[in-house]
Amino acid sequence: MIKSAPPDKPTKNGKKTDSETRFKPGNPGGPGRPSGSRNTATLVLDKLADGDAKAILQQQLDKAKAGDARAAELILSRVWPPRKGRPVAMKLPAIETAADLVKALGAVADAVAAGDLTPDEGAGVAAVLETKRRAVETVELEMRIAALEQERKQ
Repeated sequence: MIKSAPPDKPTKNGKKTDSETRFKPGNPGGPGRPSGSRNTATLVLDKLADGDAKAILQQQLDKAKAGDARAAELILSRVWPPRKGRPVAMKLPAIETAADLVKALGAVADAVAAGDLTPDEGAGVAAVLETKRRAVETVELEMRIAALEQERKQ
């Protein structure tokens, strides 16, 4: 049931006013967790590991040196995280017009087909070429518009 507002405090269609509601307009999720705060379970685990961290690390290192593949994998994954990508070096034709991109995309497709690039790497290069195409197209359109405006002035 909706509370009725006191006579000196008008309501909007019988609904609570903004000052009476829990969630303020513009903040639909409420105040949320304070920034920088950490999960209680994480804090407890950190306290448990504080004193034994060196001993645990040394034990894992000893296991890895003894040939335990899982211990070695765990340590190495922290020391050398997996790479997200690698630099791609390939010859592409000069791109001056949007039409030149057809040759460049053909070169990328050939490299993927030959196994020189993975499909993901090929998609990444194609995305860069698409950005270049849009830039070239924008410049070409700008030049055409300028020529039309110049012709219209005469």
